[in-house]
Amino acid sequence: MIRLLAVLTCLLAGCSAQRPHPCSSPPLLSGALTVSTQNEKGWAYAQYLYDALGHRIRLKELGIYENKSFTYDALLLYRETTMYEIVDSNRTCNKRPLKTDFQPLGIPKTASLLGQAVLGSSSAPGEGILVNTWTGDLPGKAGKFMSTVTEFGCIPVSTVYHTDQFGWMTLSFFNNVIGITDPSQLNPPDFCPDPSTKDSTEEPADFLSFFLKKH
Repeated sequence: MIRLLAVLTCLLAGCSAQRPHPCSSPPLLSGALTVSTQNEKGWAYAQYLYDALGHRIRLKELGIYENKSFTYDALLLYRETTMYEIVDSNRTCNKRPLKTDFQPLGIPKTASLLGQAVLGSSSAPGEGILVNTWTGDLPGKAGKFMSTVTEFGCIPVSTVYHTDQFGWMTLSFFNNVIGITDPSQLNPPDFCPDPSTKDSTEEPADFLSFFLKKH
């Protein structure tokens, strides 16, 4: 009986609550995101497909760079170190080298917890969502990041990067859905160059510069 009372007291006191831990986002995600830059030269909205199992990302982007609007469609195949720039309207496709390693969504084990908060309201059930915010170093000490994910599911909410080259850059995720309804979108269209075809002579692309390139 004493042991049972001790357990109940512990639960009522909240001692069962655990400190948030680094986490991995679901391996298959789709949704939308916005990108903005510190210098305000660029802003973009993109629909995304994310496949951590095959190390593939598809981004269909609409944005503004230096007061000029653009559309952009890219398929990033990290295992093949290849990126395809796709234009469905005229069935053209440019194959470029991809120089960075695949970085899964989520929070790396080396990150530090900044805090926990409720987005929305905690006044009533369904009015808010519990999130955790973390900070750490980008791979290769290329800069700093601050990422917010949901406490349950580790769904990305926002990530802020800082690099010497680009300054601050913010990605905000929304309308996230676990799974991919059309996996064929993560394969190069039939009008794209064969994987064995020589890459273009352009500079190798990476994930951050993809959003900030001059379209």
